[in-house]
Amino acid sequence: MVFWKRMAGLTATAALAFSLAACGGGSGSSNGGGSSDAGGGNSAQTTDGGSAQNVKLRIMWWGSQQRHEATLNALNAYTKLHPNVTFEPEYSGMDGYLDKLSTQAAAKNAPDIFTLDPGWVADWAQRGQMLDLTQAIDLSKVDKKVTAVGNVGGKQYGIPLGSVAEGMIYDKAALDKLGVPAPKNGWTWDDFFKLMEQIKSKLGKNQYATKDYAGDYFAYSAYQYAQGKGQIITDDGKFNLDQATFIAWATEWQKLRQEGVVPPADVNASDKELDPTGDLMVKGTIIFRLSFSNNLVSWDSIKPGAYALVTMPRAAQAGGWLKPSMFFAVSPTSKNAAEAEKFINWFINDPDAGKILGTSRGVPVNNDVAKALQPTLSAADKAGIDMYNATLPDGQQWSPGAPGWTNWIDKDWLLVRDELSFGKKTPQGAFDELKNAAKDYES
Repeated sequence: MVFWKRMAGLTATAALAFSLAACGGGSGSSNGGGSSDAGGGNSAQTTDGGSAQNVKLRIMWWGSQQRHEATLNALNAYTKLHPNVTFEPEYSGMDGYLDKLSTQAAAKNAPDIFTLDPGWVADWAQRGQMLDLTQAIDLSKVDKKVTAVGNVGGKQYGIPLGSVAEGMIYDKAALDKLGVPAPKNGWTWDDFFKLMEQIKSKLGKNQYATKDYAGDYFAYSAYQYAQGKGQIITDDGKFNLDQATFIAWATEWQKLRQEGVVPPADVNASDKELDPTGDLMVKGTIIFRLSFSNNLVSWDSIKPGAYALVTMPRAAQAGGWLKPSMFFAVSPTSKNAAEAEKFINWFINDPDAGKILGTSRGVPVNNDVAKALQPTLSAADKAGIDMYNATLPDGQQWSPGAPGWTNWIDKDWLLVRDELSFGKKTPQGAFDELKNAAKDYES
């Protein structure tokens, strides 16, 4: 789903817009929400005094409760501007999102507007499941390095919604209570593993230093890149999982598992990120976990002031990366594509939309909107931008890699992840399984 290259200035303009020196994630669901049905010969008065056909747009996204609320507020604001347009929102956490959307798309019943992870865009575009938006959306104020990920075969299928940095979040209140110094930006993977063991020695029963990331694709990807071994899948579709690096990583986590530094497999598997009752960090079961820079706001809304961010550990190279957070796409089967396109233009380019949405999807992609938003940032927002800016100078630049590998990452790798966590595969066995499975995908 995600691969990286060396950082070459991705979204530098947007990031600098938030730099003080320069300018001095719960889950929920909805069964729908629009107040009028599409069509039917009805019309509504528009803000310019004209009238237009009533339209209901289905729109689908994933995220935390904070993102849900911000997005719903944006939808309501748009309807006030355009009373003929109402929405039927479908939203949830990340778990199960792709399966649900894929089922709808296969049945030619996808929402008018839906959200995609950057790593999914190429495959979806090649399957003809996204409308070409090249001429429809104004991207003049958006960094070309961000829009490039949504461009397939010279056509703009995906519209970026934000930019984020990958790092870690930790329970700073718990660390203070334990008397353990907090990590600093620029720390190394050696520092990380030593700190996890130090933390465990001070914790009580059924408390752990970190989630078990032995088989986590994103955590390991950052580790392999930090070791100077490149991305797991090359841009031309070649398997590049470094055997010695992967085995060393999985062996280290195996040791932490045996020492009780990470939760047992069943507890680890029960984690529901950003769920107030299911998130292991929120429950006090773990201290550290992975996080994107924009997600601190969501965790802070659950326990204000409790958490802090730090850059991804590094080694020979930086471990953290910067990437477009997600994309909007329009279904090619939508009967209201023109209205969907107008809404997306407003969503990414209108300053008032930017104020409503904040950093719920990362640094806004429109550079003017990003600059205008800065005075309104909360402390949690600013902390997210600080981590983003700390990653920026030499962080890894995200690359979607070669198309066609989605199932290897989302299914084959997840199977191995569980086998490692439950002790059903040795590190060598896990590597061999991933290598054999990759043969079906290599170009």
